[in-house]
Amino acid sequence: MAYSEIEYSAEDGIATITLDRPERMNAFTFVMRTELISAFDEADADDSVRAVVVTGAGRAFCAGADLGGGGDTFDPAQRRDMFGGDDDLLADGTPRDGGGTVALRIARSLKPVIGAINGAAVGVGITMALPMDVRLASDTARFGFVFARRGIVTEAASSWFLPRLVGISQAMEWAATGRVFDAAEALRGRLVSRVYGPEELLPAAYALAREIADNTSQVSVAAVRRLMWSGLSAASPWEAHAADSRLMYALGGAPDAAEGVTSFLEKRPADFPMRLSTDLPQALPDWPHP
Repeated sequence: MAYSEIEYSAEDGIATITLDRPERMNAFTFVMRTELISAFDEADADDSVRAVVVTGAGRAFCAGADLGGGGDTFDPAQRRDMFGGDDDLLADGTPRDGGGTVALRIARSLKPVIGAINGAAVGVGITMALPMDVRLASDTARFGFVFARRGIVTEAASSWFLPRLVGISQAMEWAATGRVFDAAEALRGRLVSRVYGPEELLPAAYALAREIADNTSQVSVAAVRRLMWSGLSAASPWEAHAADSRLMYALGGAPDAAEGVTSFLEKRPADFPMRLSTDLPQALPDWPHP
């Protein structure tokens, strides 16, 4: 697919998705929404891609929804482009919010996703990053869950993701005040894992992606990712144990497990033969399910 508001590339096992509207600080639009979903589809379909890095062009990661429509920006009667489109409706006919369709697509990714937050990440610019597995930030980045200051609500399923990542008290402080805060506060609040100087951010993200790509089974990583995220809403440890058991049973006798053990005993790098396109176990939890 040809993209106009993002860039997509895949090289040496790592896909890079770059939000690419630098003249508008990569503000979110319906076009960007559709292209992001397509890019994650593309990454999942490519067995050579082992990890995905997401970043922004220019000085911002994503400054939130494009407010160029003025006061009607979030009015569904006037601006359906902020929502999921006529084909994306809830059971009661309500249009799904556009940021949520992106967040849930990222949540469903079969590849680990690393956010390299290079600048402002505000509104949907940060809520879309919550289902990414690791968020790294430049020390120049700024964050804001500004929805209450715009007269709307937290979206992109962030009422589910954010409290699970940072705790309910921290989530409510950021969401209720709507204030913008710096990378140091984001690190203290566990919104990001590490903070780097601007020139160090992308190399650090790629180094982490490289470690995944060079050392792990792609099928194992996909299964672990789905177990971890779906386990956040497991009713009990027993439910998680059941999901673990099904995948241990499915993968324990499979070629990647044999190669993982054999390569360890032979003191050599593993060459895992299994591929997501053909070898994903049926026991993988269906998450996030509608």
